[in-house]
Amino acid sequence: MIGWLDCAAGASGDMLLSALVDAGVPLPVLEEAVDSLGVEPIRLRTEPVSRQGIGALRIHVETAEVGTARTWPDVRALLTAAPLPAPVRSRALDVFARLARAEAAAHRVAPDRVHFHEVGALDALADVVGVCAGLHHLGLTALTASQVTLGSGTARGEHGPIPVPGPAVLALLAEAGAPVHGGPAPFEMCTPTGAALLAAHVTGWGGLPPMTVRTAGYGAGARDLAELPNVVRLVLGEPAVPGAPRAQPDAALLLEANVDDLDPRLWPPALAALLAAGASDAWLSPIVMKKGRPAHTLHVLTRAEAAPGVRAAIFAHTSTIGLRESTVTKHALDREICQVEVEGRAIRVKIARLAGRTVNASIEYEDVAAAAIALGVPAKVVLARATAAAEQAGLMP
Repeated sequence: MIGWLDCAAGASGDMLLSALVDAGVPLPVLEEAVDSLGVEPIRLRTEPVSRQGIGALRIHVETAEVGTARTWPDVRALLTAAPLPAPVRSRALDVFARLARAEAAAHRVAPDRVHFHEVGALDALADVVGVCAGLHHLGLTALTASQVTLGSGTARGEHGPIPVPGPAVLALLAEAGAPVHGGPAPFEMCTPTGAALLAAHVTGWGGLPPMTVRTAGYGAGARDLAELPNVVRLVLGEPAVPGAPRAQPDAALLLEANVDDLDPRLWPPALAALLAAGASDAWLSPIVMKKGRPAHTLHVLTRAEAAPGVRAAIFAHTSTIGLRESTVTKHALDREICQVEVEGRAIRVKIARLAGRTVNASIEYEDVAAAAIALGVPAKVVLARATAAAEQAGLMP
């Protein structure tokens, strides 16, 4: 079974939670996962509502008033200790790790110093764990989503008004390569928790894929907006072509330039700058030009919407004065980012699937290197332990 999320009204943790239950996930599945956290009592209460005439479900997460502001290490320890299924724990850790990175970038602090005032509250912990448990219960082979509406105007944050979309939301969806737009409603339509859940679970972006529809769930937001129905829609069904949830291969742009006059020491930071500008990949090929001059061909793969920024980065960080550009067809496996722990350090694992079957798993080496430094052990030791943890969690092919 595959799923598609219609995010025309944005996304939040409670909207996604509500859409799952409305689509048929039993409420006790979510309650059991939330109860396993062992925190203060949390109650999930359902309410049938209408949003611009569309019947929907709204789940209220009811908790006691507590003043706890948890850090990322606090949340990590809580989830690691909870008796959750390994895939649910791994995905919930991934969601919070993404939030920590985004909030850290927004506040210019280290991720371990981030205090989850919004997402560390009990209701958001329930949203994250509940959504991860609900999607695990469905056992989807692919989850795609539409363009995400972010909203506009300002929202009230802990430190005062913040612009909408907020820095964390933009960072989370940029990391996931999600297509976004402001939309017609002058409100915050996508919360950081909603953005992180989308980024951690969605395997592809676009319109409704070819499928035989089985059911649809409608998760309502708090407001009944005049501009559009304030619901997240989850459509579930079987692929029209078994094992092929995508209608067409992805199109991409290939930018190339021959460069013979750049100091080779500048190539590593140049490639890093291109990736930071939105390139999907960037690499070099050694060549010999006229008169026997050694040189490199720079190859950069990018999505069309990111191309202007990538072109500007190429001209800024290399010595080329021209580019070749062509459209290429890209066939990509469905993938997701999961997470394992090595002595309290989060290590990401990239999972690639073909027709729902895991065919490749790659340990994120940057996380390995950072953990090795923090733990004071060789990187090969961390890599071996992360691989063993991924195998134990059932993430390896």
